[in-house]
Amino acid sequence: MMNGFININKPAGMSSAAVVGTLKRLTGARRIGHAGTLDPEAAGVLPIMLGRATRLFDYLVDKEKEYLAVCAFGSATDTQDATGTVTETGTDYPDRDRIEAALTALTGDIRQRPSVYSAIKVGGKPLYARARKGEEVEAPERTVHVERIELLGEEPDHGAVLRIVCGRGTYIRSICHDLGGLCGCPAHMRSLTRTRSGFFKLEDALTLDEARALAVSGTLTEKMLPMDAPLGHMMRLQAPEGLKRQVDAGARLPLERMDGTEPPEGGAARIYLGEKFRGIAVRTEDTLSWRVQIPEREPEELPSEGAARKRGGEG
Repeated sequence: MMNGFININKPAGMSSAAVVGTLKRLTGARRIGHAGTLDPEAAGVLPIMLGRATRLFDYLVDKEKEYLAVCAFGSATDTQDATGTVTETGTDYPDRDRIEAALTALTGDIRQRPSVYSAIKVGGKPLYARARKGEEVEAPERTVHVERIELLGEEPDHGAVLRIVCGRGTYIRSICHDLGGLCGCPAHMRSLTRTRSGFFKLEDALTLDEARALAVSGTLTEKMLPMDAPLGHMMRLQAPEGLKRQVDAGARLPLERMDGTEPPEGGAARIYLGEKFRGIAVRTEDTLSWRVQIPEREPEELPSEGAARKRGGEG
């Protein structure tokens, strides 16, 4: 069984679900998913989880993400990006000083109202599904965190290239839309590339063509990251060999016998036995209770009955 992560550079124009489907065909993985959706028109980092790695989603650090966006001044759209219908135009194009002055109002904890063509759910249904049916809907305003925005340069047709470092749930197209309002010139997001999602970086990502070539050569698994690779932010606890039976059985572990920095009450830690990552456990008073357990060997790795008999006869 394949267990781990593959960092993919998603191409623009392809849905995150379609990327997962492609990797499922290439790897044959029975369990597979992605860690953090990218809109179809966006490109960049899309971590793919395979096998037991899908159970680690809640423990990944994806709160901080980094994007390169092009904000196009001169028109606003109903989707706040280049795929929408133009709702407003203007020609008072801002210069660099005006843009940089406006960006200060879009950093820190800010209030943001995404487009009605977003995936935010209201009443259990995505807003875009309601909007496309002609329903009168309004996206809820919410607080998001933007760590910093840098104006990197300009593109033809009044495009401003922005590097944005932000928290989870931030809509970059809404930042572009709001930047237009602050600058006095309607704007929308022309393009978007996610360059980092927590641990995963664009410079380490595979294109789908590279993944296909590696699959053909039988070496795609060599690019798979181990399950604990993106968990370095978590405390690590080492279980002694004397607790092997409890670890294998998924029983509670006594905190006093573990080696490493103790997590606070209710805190989670990575558990290792020898050099092997065995899962994640949470502290409850003086014990550790498993939340995700990784077996020492997958069922497919266990020797068959015939192989066991054969080895036993070679003694």
